[in-house]
Amino acid sequence: MHIIRCQSTPFMKQTPKTLKMWIITCLLFTLVLAMENDRNFKMCGTWRHGNAHQNLSYNLKTGCESIEISANESTLSIQGRITAKCTKSSSVLLQSNPLQNQSQFCVFWEPLLDLLIVEVNGKNYTLCESLGLQGTCCTDLSQSSQETPGVYGIVNGSIHGDIIRYDVREKYIFRGDTINCKEKFCDVASQKPSGANMIEEVVMKSKKIGRVELPCAQSTTIEIKEGFTGLNFTLPVSRTVSPNMIPSIYLPSSLKSKSRSTSKVVCTYYTDNTLFQRASSDAVVLDGIVGLSVENEIIKNLPEPVRIRFHHSALPTNYSRRCVSWDIRKDNEVNWRYDDCETVKIHDTETECCCYRLTYFAILAQVEQKATARHLKALTFITAVGCAVSLVSCLVLFYWLCKRRKERDQSLLVRRGLVLATILLCLCFSLTGALGNAGNETVCRITGTLLHYSLLSTLCWMTVEMFHTFFVVVSVSSSNLPSWVFYLAGFALVVCRLLSIGDIYGLRKTPSEGVASQYFMCWILDSDKIRLAHYIVIIGLTAVVVSSGAVMLLFVATKIRNQLEWRKNRMAFFSIWGLTCLSGTSWGLCLFNFGSFSEAVFFLFCTINSCLGAFHVLRYYVLEQMKKRCELNSDGDRRGSVMLQCTDDESIL
Repeated sequence: MHIIRCQSTPFMKQTPKTLKMWIITCLLFTLVLAMENDRNFKMCGTWRHGNAHQNLSYNLKTGCESIEISANESTLSIQGRITAKCTKSSSVLLQSNPLQNQSQFCVFWEPLLDLLIVEVNGKNYTLCESLGLQGTCCTDLSQSSQETPGVYGIVNGSIHGDIIRYDVREKYIFRGDTINCKEKFCDVASQKPSGANMIEEVVMKSKKIGRVELPCAQSTTIEIKEGFTGLNFTLPVSRTVSPNMIPSIYLPSSLKSKSRSTSKVVCTYYTDNTLFQRASSDAVVLDGIVGLSVENEIIKNLPEPVRIRFHHSALPTNYSRRCVSWDIRKDNEVNWRYDDCETVKIHDTETECCCYRLTYFAILAQVEQKATARHLKALTFITAVGCAVSLVSCLVLFYWLCKRRKERDQSLLVRRGLVLATILLCLCFSLTGALGNAGNETVCRITGTLLHYSLLSTLCWMTVEMFHTFFVVVSVSSSNLPSWVFYLAGFALVVCRLLSIGDIYGLRKTPSEGVASQYFMCWILDSDKIRLAHYIVIIGLTAVVVSSGAVMLLFVATKIRNQLEWRKNRMAFFSIWGLTCLSGTSWGLCLFNFGSFSEAVFFLFCTINSCLGAFHVLRYYVLEQMKKRCELNSDGDRRGSVMLQCTDDESIL
């Protein structure tokens, strides 16, 4: 940590409150300097000298003790033990101006690169050149002591732009500590939005052809010379990554610059994904990132793509993977884009990216949002409106059927049972969302049971009405079965089915990945046992309704050989056909729930099933109109065949 000596100023003598604020300011300055002193060292100042010739003298040795920066009338001196490999001692004659008696200077020390540069009046003098990245280095340089003031020396000495002393000092001494420089550098880079850029800059500065290794990244520099025809290679093996997971790269011949005889391509494999992960995102970067760049060039719009083959772990079935790139010239912070890259899925654990520029590349895995997640609000609204329309329609139809109760016809009994089951289904489905979001487990379990019961009961009553209609066609008369048989088939047998399944109801969250608000409902829970019950009971019962309806339609169609027989059996045909369409169309749509059809299927499924009651009313209205037309025809034509037709129609209705 830097030591700051706060100079006395006139305003400090005004009040104790002012003095207190000045002390707090000094302490904050100290903390800021300690935070800045994380990697590199930069000491600047004004060198006050004479008008004679000036020299830059340096004596640098390996070790980690201290660095001394001093100045006198004619010489700026840098000496000490802070380097990892550099050992140099010499003197450089500086350009001087007899009319000036002071010069601006800065000392830059990058311990990771073992690089030391002195800048005097805007001109750089490299005292230690980089020989690659250093594992152990001398850093965290902190001020140790200062020499007494003099006529010549350093004025306005500063560290990272913060003034240490305003007056003239002949000498500053800074002591360092030995650390693992690579690990320290990776820790600092991972905490900054531009951490990946920091790593790339360090690799470029190292000027080393071959492999450069950091705990968070491994880099290879490849020289492209005349006659380059393309290159396939595998990135350096990391100590922390399995060799089978290292990406391979193909560099096309179009990377060769026409204006240069030699180009350097820097290929870096980043094993620390935190350098590139967006702060709040539903997508994750898979198993490493590859960075490609050419020294001092911007490469884009390549005629032949660069191919990067990534090896990664297998993804769950609900995840998608795509090649992405981050263009640092467009976005200062991480922003993965899908443009300029094509994704080739070679295997479940292998993906190739074909990209037409050089930047950072990765595989982005993201949960595939289903139609129920993307359009949850719209589907919920459609379902609510459809259930409300169905509920009102069924209540009106049930009232109309009860008014005809004096007509002792079993078809009315069957129809009332179906309408009553549909009313219960619409009512339970309308309440399941509100009760589910209330969060009461007991109430939700009861509601889920009633919803499942009403759904099964509706399907059972559809089957009962279908068989009753078919029986009327076959026997040419109404059934003589007692009423309790129909109630048993429509209501009681469903209870036995539910008891055989067990306790499977409760609070369930709808699929809503990527949706800000969560939606809950009271329904059957999600497990292997429950899925088996769902497919066997609900889908199985629906299959029975549809298949039996299809068989009955075929049977009725075989009886139609002329117009008279069509007039006789048309009511039965349309009744069975309507029930088959209502159950078969809605649940049969689930078979097309894939690919580009999924969104349309979800909307049709919700619309048809929520409007089930309205379709029942429409079906009964059409059949009733057909019956009235039959009665009008029978009044004008008293032939037996027509009378028989009307009699059959009344049995069906």
